[in-house]
Formats: sequence, structure tokens, C-alpha cells
Amino acid sequence: MDRREAIKRTALLMGGVVSAPAIMGVLKGCTARPGVDFRPEFLSEDQASLVSQVAEIIIPKTDTPGAKEAGVPAFIDQMLKEVYSQEQQERFIEGLKAFNEEAEAEYGDAFIDLDAESQKAFVIKKHNEAIAAEKQASSQAQRPFVLTMKELTMLGFFTSEPGATQVLQYDAVPGVYKGCIPLSEAGNGKTWAS
Repeated sequence: MDRREAIKRTALLMGGVVSAPAIMGVLKGCTARPGVDFRPEFLSEDQASLVSQVAEIIIPKTDTPGAKEAGVPAFIDQMLKEVYSQEQQERFIEGLKAFNEEAEAEYGDAFIDLDAESQKAFVIKKHNEAIAAEKQASSQAQRPFVLTMKELTMLGFFTSEPGATQVLQYDAVPGVYKGCIPLSEAGNGKTWAS
């Protein structure tokens, strides 16, 4: 998949906003590699487990692979290690820690120890709060952790092989251009991967 095209598509899915580190990571060559288990290089095992679970809630497995199966947690770890500045890394880790502490304060257990419904409800709650806060914040405000997670998850997923070939339309060698054709012949509404 063309990296610039992946950035454009992720920006469209994110409402037009993709952070500079995300753009740099994709242009540098960071991509998700399928695989459920990975050994984190930047995150601790506990942090990687939390990131994996939140990513899977953002893009769960359905009839197509979820975030974990597409290799998104390893992509996020790689992005943090190779692309993010030290300040951005610290902000992400602080956000991850605060996210877990808030879950523990609300539910009495660490996020990873909660049942699936409580985890999903908490992520949705934090996402809705972040969207509301971002609408009211100035452009100088720091992006809420859950939106950074969402951005990295979507970027990692849609630049992975499963995301590009099973969710988006993919044609490695596109054919002739047909300008005016019915939608049913143009992929039934699926977005093109490349």
C-alpha cells in the first residue's frame, strides 16, 4: 500500500486529524505485522498488555481480524520506540498510567483485570470525554491519551496486510479506469486500500 494514501485514509477516518509522529512513522516504514504475541521493545509487559487490550476494543475481531491479530500492539510499540520523541513517549506512558489508574478508581481493579464489558464501557466513556474535551480545547492542548491510542490503532490496522486486504479493497495491480459505473461494480462501498 502507498504510505501517503494510508495516511490520507486514516486522516479521513479520524475526522481529518493525524498527528505528526503518526505521519512520520508511516513514512519511515513502520507497519503492523500480523501476530497475536509480540515481545515489546519499548513498553513493559504490563503496558503492552494494556495497549493490546485497548487496541482490540477499538478494532475488535469480527469476520475480519482484530487489532491484536493484525499486529497493531507491536506497531504501537515500534512507533513509540522509533518515531516518538522522548517528550511524546513520556506523555504516552503518563496517559497510559492515568488511564489505568482511572479504571482502578472507578471499578476497583486495574483495567486489564476487568471483565470485557467493563473494559469496553470504560474505553467508550473515556473516548466520549476526550472527544468533548477536544472540541472545547484550543489547538495548543495536548491530545487525550485515548485519542492517541485510537489514532495509532487505526493507522497500524489499516496499514497492515489484513486491514488493507480484508477490510479495504485491495488491487495490487489496478486495471483500467472506468469513470461512470454502478456502485456495485466499484466495490460495494468499500474504501480502496491503494
